[in-house]
Amino acid sequence: MEVGFLKTLVIIFGVSASVIFILHKLKVPSIVGFLMAGVLLGPHGFGLVQDIHEVELLAEIGVILLLFTIGLEISLKNLQRIRSAVLGGGLSQVLLTFLLTAAIVYPFLQKWNASLFAGFLVALSSTAIVMKMLFDRGETDSPHGRLGIAILVFQDLCVVPLMLLIPILSGARGSSLELLWTIFKSAAIIFVVIFGARSLVPYLLHQIVHTRSRELFVMTIIILCLGTALFTSWLGLSLALGAFLAGLIISESEYAYQAISDILPFKDSFNGLFFISIGMLMNLTFLQQNTLWILIGVLFILFLKTVTGFLAVHLMGHPIRVSIQTGIHLAQIGEFSFVLAMAGKSAELISDNHYQIFLSTSVITMILTPFLIQASPRLSAWMSSKKLLDRLDRMRKRAEHEMLHSGRKDHVIIIGFGLNGRNLAEVLRETSIPYVVLDLNNETVRDMKKKGEPIFYGDGTSPEILHKLGLATARMLVVVISDPASTRRIVQLARKENPRIYIIVRTRYTAEVEDLLQLGANEVIPEEFETSIEIFAKVLHRYQVPRNLINEQIERIRSGSYETLRRVELPVKSLPEKCEIITDIETETYLIGERTPAAGHSIRELRIRSKTGATVIAVRRNGEVLPSPDPGFTFQRGDVLYLIGEREKVLKAIELLEAPP
Repeated sequence: MEVGFLKTLVIIFGVSASVIFILHKLKVPSIVGFLMAGVLLGPHGFGLVQDIHEVELLAEIGVILLLFTIGLEISLKNLQRIRSAVLGGGLSQVLLTFLLTAAIVYPFLQKWNASLFAGFLVALSSTAIVMKMLFDRGETDSPHGRLGIAILVFQDLCVVPLMLLIPILSGARGSSLELLWTIFKSAAIIFVVIFGARSLVPYLLHQIVHTRSRELFVMTIIILCLGTALFTSWLGLSLALGAFLAGLIISESEYAYQAISDILPFKDSFNGLFFISIGMLMNLTFLQQNTLWILIGVLFILFLKTVTGFLAVHLMGHPIRVSIQTGIHLAQIGEFSFVLAMAGKSAELISDNHYQIFLSTSVITMILTPFLIQASPRLSAWMSSKKLLDRLDRMRKRAEHEMLHSGRKDHVIIIGFGLNGRNLAEVLRETSIPYVVLDLNNETVRDMKKKGEPIFYGDGTSPEILHKLGLATARMLVVVISDPASTRRIVQLARKENPRIYIIVRTRYTAEVEDLLQLGANEVIPEEFETSIEIFAKVLHRYQVPRNLINEQIERIRSGSYETLRRVELPVKSLPEKCEIITDIETETYLIGERTPAAGHSIRELRIRSKTGATVIAVRRNGEVLPSPDPGFTFQRGDVLYLIGEREKVLKAIELLEAPP
C-alpha cells in the first residue's frame, strides 16, 4: 500500500513537472499546468492514477495551508489600509455576482437554495492565479492590481461565512433556533481563537525564537496551523476556517514574514496537489457529451464576472479602462469555489450532473485566465474607446468636470504621485518651474489638493485628459507609474500628440527600456539599473577608487544604453595597485579640549605637517566647517580637527597636539 502510494506521487509530480516545464516555455502559469496534468493523469484521462482519494487527502492539506498563508498575508493592519476598496469594491462585486447568478440559474434549477449556492460558487475568483500573474507582470502596485487584490481579499474572507451557510441551505439546520445557535457558536469560536491567542501565540513564538532553532520554529508554525484547524473542526466548523484564523493570529505578530517564508514551500507543494486533484475530477467524456452547455457556461461566467467586476470598480469612481481591466482579471472561478462545491455536493445542494458542468466550466475559465490577463490592456483600451462607455465615463463627474486650467505653457506633466512623483514635484516647486500632476488614487488627489498641489484625478492613457493637462504646450512629460502597459500607451499617445515634448519614463526592468525608447521616450530610467549603479559605486568607493573615476564609469554605462554594465572596465589597469597605496590613508577627528596644550597655538607654530607628515584638512568650529585652514590658523577650545594621513603619522600628530609646548 505504501509503495503504491509512493508510486502514485512519483507519477503525479513527474508528469506535472513535465507539463509545467512545457507550459513555462509558453509563459503559462504553473497552476494551469497542475490542472492540465490532473486532467491527463486522472481516471477520465490516461488513467495513470485510478484512486484519487489519497490525493484528495493531500489536497485538503493544501487548502488548509493555502488559507493559512492567506490569513498570514492579509493581517488586520493591511485590511485597515485598503478597507475602502475591500469593503466597497469587494462587497459590490460579490453581491452583484451572487444575486445575478442566482436569478439567472433559478429557471433551470427550480430550487432557491440550489440557485443561491450557485451564486456562491460563481462569486469567487482565483486568488492564486491572479496574484501570480500580477506579480510576474510587475502590476501589483498598478491601479487595477491594487483594486483586484482588494476584491480578492474580500472574496477570501467571504469563504468563511459561505462555508457556514452550506448546512443552512441544505436544510440540515432548518429551525431559526438552530440557525441562531450556529451563528452564535461560530462568532464565539472566532472571538476565543483570535483574542485568546493574541496574547498566547506571540509569547509562545517569542520563546521559540529565543532557542535560535529554525526547525523548532517551522514545527511550531505547522502545529499552530493544523492544530487550530483541527480544533475548529472538532467544534463543528470547517478545517479551512481554523487555518485562516491561525494565519490571521500570527499575522499580527512580528514573526509573520518569517512564518510565510518557512511555510511557502509546503504550501506550494500541497497546493499543487489540490489543483491536480481538481483536474482529476474533470470527466473528459462528460465534457465531450455536453460541449454546448459547458461552452455556454464558460461564456456566461466570463461575461458576467467581467461586467460585475467592472461595475463594482467603476461605481467607486475609477476610470473605465481600469474598471474593465480589473473585471477581466476577476472573470474566472476561484479555487475556493471547488472547496465550496465539494461541501455542497456532500450536503446534496448540487447534483452530480451539475457538479460536472460546474467543474468543467471552472477549469476552462482558469486555463483561459492567463491569456485574458495578457490581453486585458489591449481589450480595456479598445472597449474604453467606445461611445457607449464614454457616456458612462462622463457620468462619474470626476476628472473631466474638475479639469483643468487653460493657458499652461512650458510646464512639466507628472503622471503618478508616488515617491518619485512627490520628490520631483517638490524640486519643481522650489525652483519655480510650473508643473501639473495626474494620479489615479482618489484619496491621494483629495489630500494633496487640500495642500495646494496642482494635482488632478484621471487616467493618463486617455488622449482627452492628456490634452486637458496641456500636452500640446508642455515642455516635458515624466511618467512614474507602476503599470507597464499604461506606461507604454501614455508614451505612445504623448509622442503622437506632441512630437516635440521631452519624455522621461521610470520603469522597473531594463528589459522594458528598448520598447519605451522605440515608442517615443527620450530617456528611460530602470529601477534595477539605477540600483546596480548605486551598489557598484559604493563598492568602488570603499576601495578608495577616486570619485571622478567612479563618475566616469557611471556616465560611460549610461551612455552605452545600459549594455556596458555587463562589461565594466576601469580605464587605469594599475588601479588596484593604486588602491593598495591609498587604502593606508586614514582620516581622524580630534577635539581641542579644556586642557589640550595645542589650544591657542597656530598650525605654523605646532609644525604638524613637518613633524608628523599628517595634514589638518578642516576644522569644525561652532557648528561651521572651515576647510583647508591656512598655516596661521589658531586652534581654540571646542575645535574639532580633521586629520588625514597614514595611520602612524596621524597618531603622531595626535601625540604632538597633546604634548606640552
